[in-house]
Amino acid sequence: MTGDVFPAWIDRWRLTPDGAPFTSLGGRLLPVRRDGVAAMLKVSHAPEEIAGGVLMAWWDGQGAAPVLAHEGEALLMVRAMGTGSLADMARSGRDDEASRIICAALDGLHAPRPGRLPSSLNPLPDWFRALGPAANGHGGVLAKSHAMSKRLLADPREVCVLHGDAHHGNFLDFGELGWLAIDPKGLIGDRGYDYANLLCNPDLATAVAPGRIARQVQVVAQAGDLEPARILQWLLAYAGLSASWFLSDGDNPAGALQIAEIAAAELGL
Repeated sequence: MTGDVFPAWIDRWRLTPDGAPFTSLGGRLLPVRRDGVAAMLKVSHAPEEIAGGVLMAWWDGQGAAPVLAHEGEALLMVRAMGTGSLADMARSGRDDEASRIICAALDGLHAPRPGRLPSSLNPLPDWFRALGPAANGHGGVLAKSHAMSKRLLADPREVCVLHGDAHHGNFLDFGELGWLAIDPKGLIGDRGYDYANLLCNPDLATAVAPGRIARQVQVVAQAGDLEPARILQWLLAYAGLSASWFLSDGDNPAGALQIAEIAAAELGL
């Protein structure tokens, strides 16, 4: 069974199912082929995911998976067929290499393009709206994160289109095409924001290992042509935002708070 969401798109785009459907946080997905090309059909009715599909098409394969078709809630993109995993790489002694690969892909995503920007892009200040109430309610390092976010958002640098969720699981091995992004949030704002989440990944144990954040800040600063202090500032802001999301969902924010504390300590706050 392919599921009720897929048949209309299979017919419209002349697709052949090529695997079992599955569900992710972003929607329903089905491996398919079109004219022999391995592809992935994604269908989601969530506004955030629909906006992400618009952005994927706008990127046109530069830093992101090439889009073969896009309409409304449906996105057809080339399927990643490589066997590499940035998460496995980071956990097995190649952490620096994984970070550099993500930075290289972000270079492609951040590059200016001719024409109009997608109208669905979410301004970064709006993205941070949950942090203020959480900081007011809980204080501590969340107050430091909130203060830093206000400082950064008031003085944006190198404003560009952002992926918004740049971590190891959202950059896949596309073989000869290289490592390319999937599942963007579709934000616009300070370029430095996009480097914070990779420092929190591929998992909490890796992220908070002694000295790991300090080292990866230097790696990312060099690969992304950013100031190390600016990366730490965005990490403090982002980790607080992540903790606020955990709190709003009724989940445990301890991991995000731990990362925020490390970032604050590195900044001498």
